[in-house]
Amino acid sequence: MSLEIEADRSHERDVQMWEADKPGGASRGWPDYLRWLSYAVLIGSILTIMRSLPFDQAMTAVNGWLAGLGPWGPVALALIYIVATVLFVPGTILTLAAGALFGLVVGMVAVSVGSTLGAAAAFLIARYLARDKVAAMARGNRQFGAIDLAIGEGGWKVVALLRLSPAIPFNVQNYLYGLTPVRFWPYVLTSWLAMMPGTFLYIYLGHVTGAAIGDSRERGVAEWLMLAVGLLATAAVTVYVTRLARQKLNDQLDEPQAAGVQGEQGESPGEAPAEETEATGRGIPLRVVLAAVVALVAAVFVRANADRIESRLSSLFGPPRVELQESYGGTESSASFDHSGFDEILGRHVDADGWVDYEAVREDEEALDRYLERIAKAPFDELGRDEKLALLINAYNAATLKLIVERWPLDSIMEIPESERWDDRRWDVAGRTWSLSQIEHEQIRPHFVEPRIHFALVCAAVGCPPLRNEAYRGERLEEQLESQTRYVHEHPTWFAFNADEGRVSLTKLYQWYGGDFEQAAGSVFAYASRYSSPLDRAIGSGESPAIDWLPYDWSINDRSNRVPR
Repeated sequence: MSLEIEADRSHERDVQMWEADKPGGASRGWPDYLRWLSYAVLIGSILTIMRSLPFDQAMTAVNGWLAGLGPWGPVALALIYIVATVLFVPGTILTLAAGALFGLVVGMVAVSVGSTLGAAAAFLIARYLARDKVAAMARGNRQFGAIDLAIGEGGWKVVALLRLSPAIPFNVQNYLYGLTPVRFWPYVLTSWLAMMPGTFLYIYLGHVTGAAIGDSRERGVAEWLMLAVGLLATAAVTVYVTRLARQKLNDQLDEPQAAGVQGEQGESPGEAPAEETEATGRGIPLRVVLAAVVALVAAVFVRANADRIESRLSSLFGPPRVELQESYGGTESSASFDHSGFDEILGRHVDADGWVDYEAVREDEEALDRYLERIAKAPFDELGRDEKLALLINAYNAATLKLIVERWPLDSIMEIPESERWDDRRWDVAGRTWSLSQIEHEQIRPHFVEPRIHFALVCAAVGCPPLRNEAYRGERLEEQLESQTRYVHEHPTWFAFNADEGRVSLTKLYQWYGGDFEQAAGSVFAYASRYSSPLDRAIGSGESPAIDWLPYDWSINDRSNRVPR
């Protein structure tokens, strides 16, 4: 009997605390202006962090991976969402990412399906597989007693109101409902419909954020204004629906409370002890205030150390961002380096379209080795600007040829372990030992304002710009780089512009190294338009074409794989 009395008292305390938390309850907590100020600081700090760190590169990397899955990309995100929901991982970041990566419609479908299936899985786990553990968790939740009684009376209607105005976090709700009388299919359908407003708000926010930090397509003022108005309208509708749901939820809970919360000592259900009410009333906004303070401190720290943090993180998401500058622009020298050995190798084994006879290169490997030995002793410091750049480009391409023929036959350079591919510090150039990545990202990009090198450095893949059948030379470097870049923009493997549809197809080099092209020309579009008169005219007339990133074929660029460019 004493156990039953104690259970009643515990239930009563739960409902008292729920009443204190209700709008209009015993305590309203922090003033509204402080609450909204905290939200503003929190959002502003998060946006500052996102702008200071390489989130655009992260989005590009994730988008590239998902795009590589084709139509299975949204499916993969939905599956990840299901697992995250079951494991109590907050889905906010995934929802924002879906809006940024897939847009409003596809992002909404992927998240809606993933969150609903995840909620259904958690419900079934609670009802059939982990009932005791979830029940123990429920006993520690002060609102669950009142909610359980309300669901017994109102069923799926209360579930809908809780989804619209969650008194309990989303992931916790999924498990707790498994202990209530609500039936499975009404629960699933109700959850799916009621979660849509909040889901769409985060999808829209992710879409706008992605457009701001990760979308290479240029947007006009009118489009940004429409996005902003749409976001505000979505937020306003969501807040309005949430308030209506909260009011209705309070009405739904009042009746069960009146029927079942009268304690043994006659305490009234709304009369919680003062100290409990005060703590409860301040609980939710206090967490918001603390989160805002933490986010603000993090934003200040990240902003102050953005360059250092970005340089470390960017390597996780692709090529690092660099500040282009001409380190050797004032270097005047008549010294030159003889590249005739490499010139002969390329002339013998590479055709006019850049297809390589790797079997023949392997048979001619001694000549390649001799050239690499000469590069190791090159008088780099004595060379002028163009001679330095020609040496570095040829060193990179010759080392790539050597890397392939050492392991020939290969179907793709990606078959070579990553540690032995671009990051293996083994190539001697002018008395220094570098990896291929170091040659490109440390010796070329930061010291030359020359994005055309991305069309000259070759990665031994079909999707890579073609290897020229001649070596680069300092005295002809401008002519060769310009010819190489024009070749790339004249072939649909790397570039195409459809004026009728307003779409431009670009090699992913523009995606991976977008920062380099932006520094040189202001935007990716502006740079590409230098080599396409139709695109230049479209941009000049105020059009903003959509970008389609062309697939990057990593098959080896051997003559046996020759395809039309």
